[in-house]
Amino acid sequence: MKLDSVVLWAILLGGLVTWVPRILPFILTQYKGLPQLVLKFLHYLPISIIFALTLSSLLVEKTGHLPQLKWADFLAVFPSLFVALRSQNILWSVLTGVVCVAVFRLIL
Repeated sequence: MKLDSVVLWAILLGGLVTWVPRILPFILTQYKGLPQLVLKFLHYLPISIIFALTLSSLLVEKTGHLPQLKWADFLAVFPSLFVALRSQNILWSVLTGVVCVAVFRLIL
């Protein structure tokens, strides 16, 4: 397959566009710290992202219908939350959630 110059430029520019937003914050904050308000906001950001991802994965949306609950995933939230609060280890809570979803899907 022949590599066209337009395709090569598209690949290089696409890589640059995805690389710059990931590296630029590290470069900008390397010499000067962030304001205290921004640090306080960033402290709660991972929790809100995990909650949003969890909530969106518990519901099935169909056009013209109300959201339906995925029961196996919903039931797996409780053991995962218990393990997360008890162990303070996100890896154990994720593994608990995966195992519980597998077991609940097998049963339900």
